[in-house]
Parts: sequence; structure tokens; C-alpha cells
Amino acid sequence: MKTLILAGGSGTRLFPLSREHYPKQFIPLIDDESLFQKTVKRALLFSSPQEIAIVTNTDHRFLVRDQLAAIGCDCRVLVEPVGKNTLPAIYYGAREITRDGPDTVAVLPSDHLITTPGPFQDAFRRAERLSKDYLVAFGVRPTSPHTGYGYIRPGDPLGDGSTVDAFVEKPDLETAGRYVADGYLWNSGMFCFDAGLFLAECEDCAPEVAQAFEQPLEEAYNTTPALSIDYGIMEKTRRAAVVPLECDWSDVGNFDALYAALQKNGDANAVRGEHIGIDSSENLIIADRLVATVGVRDLAIVETKDAILVAARDEAQRVGEIAKALREKGDSRALFHTQVHRPWGSYTNLEEGQSYKIKRVTVPPKRRLSLQMHHHRSEHWVVVTGCAEVTIGDEVSLLRNGESTFVPAGTLHRLANPGLLPLELIEVQIGEYTGEDDIIRFEDDFERT
Repeated sequence: MKTLILAGGSGTRLFPLSREHYPKQFIPLIDDESLFQKTVKRALLFSSPQEIAIVTNTDHRFLVRDQLAAIGCDCRVLVEPVGKNTLPAIYYGAREITRDGPDTVAVLPSDHLITTPGPFQDAFRRAERLSKDYLVAFGVRPTSPHTGYGYIRPGDPLGDGSTVDAFVEKPDLETAGRYVADGYLWNSGMFCFDAGLFLAECEDCAPEVAQAFEQPLEEAYNTTPALSIDYGIMEKTRRAAVVPLECDWSDVGNFDALYAALQKNGDANAVRGEHIGIDSSENLIIADRLVATVGVRDLAIVETKDAILVAARDEAQRVGEIAKALREKGDSRALFHTQVHRPWGSYTNLEEGQSYKIKRVTVPPKRRLSLQMHHHRSEHWVVVTGCAEVTIGDEVSLLRNGESTFVPAGTLHRLANPGLLPLELIEVQIGEYTGEDDIIRFEDDFERT
């Protein structure tokens, strides 16, 4: 079985933990592994690394690469030129990973939390048996009425599952209660199908998508409509089936869901970090420093280096409004954390003023930044750990711990780590403008323009 993992999308509903350029699937929310890494490991239950492909976007492709390397899994990475929802992503991925012949394909979102791998694997083996004749969705048995999920109404039994009578949109609370009582299932967003059947059904149900991909990739994404697989195919096809997923499952879609995932029996609060609570219960606490609460309950208190969220847990669905408000006023905190990941490594903003900015720059072994120039700022570099190969104009030199150099504005320069240990340095930018768009690249190992 081949596996397609969808790892695009932007982070808004878990702000300030997630940001547009560092969404929730790449964050270690529960332990030291990200949801994306956990998804890849689940895919290994029924696919080899060579049978797994990741569909992501330009912004996240290097995060995907680094997180795959961290768990030692060499999977294929497919990059979409632009996001067009799930159907084009799945069509592109399914076609690419089955070019050597038809095969069964499992489709997994990268941001789900599943803690019972045995039942998960069993459900996909049952779906595989149905996949020659049906496009199989996975339905989670509801634990309560939920207004944040779509639902599936099962139809006639098929042995390993059942046909689908209907896919229904996210309901209000009263309707959700009726759905649960009537045996509806939560629509998990996971699928299993024979690739040939899927591509044929796409030609029948969403021909505008299939026809778009008769062109080269860039043109295909320019012309294909943005469609979800549910709306584009599953709600239209007569070959839809559903297999119940009998395992602990969450899409960790808001802080209320994260509270449930982190909650431990017997604990008054769900905590990641250090917390002292006096008469405080049923709170979600996530922070890197001590959080003390007195006489509060049902709150989400989330702290990062540049933002603090305090929200009623029953208002958790509205957190995306904060990121929207920041975007509307052009605030970069909607996009980035203080630590910003780049293909060559990362930097952390330590302090910023009207005409200066101070960063901690980290470059992994054997990587280098682009050969570049800045018009409006000069830079001072001080090596903290590791060895830096510095190019300034025509001169190349090595700097070690405690050594420094100066890069004047308008000078061609490059920073590289030739060593076997991570390079860390402090960069002090001084100038009339220190924005990230004041970069002209002349050479780049990562083909950025």
C-alpha cells in the first residue's frame, strides 16, 4: 500500500503556538515529536519509506525535510506550487506515486493525533479489501455531539464497512446530538482507494481537476479549481464506502481538543510546563515559564516568547480571529514565531529597535546561507559555538568561538558551517531598515528567488 500524507495548510486555530509559516502539524504539541512525525510513523505500519510521499507547499518543504531526517525516514516530497485544497493535492500525489503501476493509496492528514495504532492499522487493512470497488472514507465513532466536524451517515453493510448514504456538513449542537443518536460517524478526512478507481472517479465527478493535470504542474495549479475531496468527489460518487475507525482520534483543531489530549486522569488541569494552581481546575496551561493561577477554571492559558493567550476554553473555536486581526494590520506575528525556520537553519529574534535588530543564528553542519547583499543594513557577526566560514566580498575566512566580523551594507557576503557541529552566532543588524525583504540573492543552494 502506498501512503500520501497531506502536510500543507496554515496555522491559525492554535495561535500563538502555531503560525502561518509554522502550523500545528510541525509543532511538538504532546511530547517531543510533532504531529507530522507521528503521522509518518503511523504510515510505516503499512508502507515502507519508499512507498510514502508527502504533499506540501513551498514554505514548508524544508520543515518537512528536516523533520523526516530527525526520525530517519527518507520519503519522497512533492511540492505544490500553490495550495488549492485537498482534491488537487490528492490527485497530484496519487498520480505521482503510482506512475509505476496502479496501487492502493492511503491518504492521511499530517495533523491528527492517534494513540492506538493497532485499531488504526486494522481499519486500513479492512479498507484495503474494499478499495478495489470503493473510495473508502474513515468514520470515527463520536464520543459526544461535536459541531466542529463533518459527519457520515452509513448505509448498507459491506462486511468490512458499509456504503455511504450521505456526507453532511458541520452541524449545530442540536443537530449533532441527533446525528450521534442515529449512528452517524465523524468524517476523519482519511481515505483509502485504488489509484485507478480514484483517478477515473475524478474524471467523472470533477473533470475540471483531471483536465487541469493534463498540463505541466505549474499550469495545472494555475487552472485547477480549489476543491476539497469531499465536495469534489465523495459527495458525488456512487462508489463511496466508510470503515469505522475504532481508536482514540483527534484532529487537535482547537485548544479544547488539545486540553482533552493532554488531560491525565486525576489531574485537575492539563499542563505542559510548570504550573501552580490554587483552587484552579479544568484549565489548559502551556508555557515555558512558571504559570500560577488562583480561583480560575475552564481557561486556556498559552504562552510563547512573543505572545500570551488567555481564553475561555468554550470559546476556543474563535482563536483564529486573533491571527486574522494580526494579518489585517500587517503584523508578522501572524506568520512567524520569534524563532523562524529557514532551509539553511533558523534564527531567533532577540531584540529589535528603530534602527537595529539582534538575532541568534543557528546553521546545522554542512549548510550555508545564500550569497547575498543588503542595501539598507550592515551586520556584525559574533561566533558563539562552532566554526563559521565567512565570505565578505572576495575574501573567505574562518571564525571560531568568540571571534567576530563586520559586513558593510552593499557588500556581497555569505555565511556557511563547514564543521560537524551546529554553528551559533549573534547577528547585530544596524541600519535605516532591517526588514527581511532587504535581501538580494545571487546564489542559493535552495533555489529561492
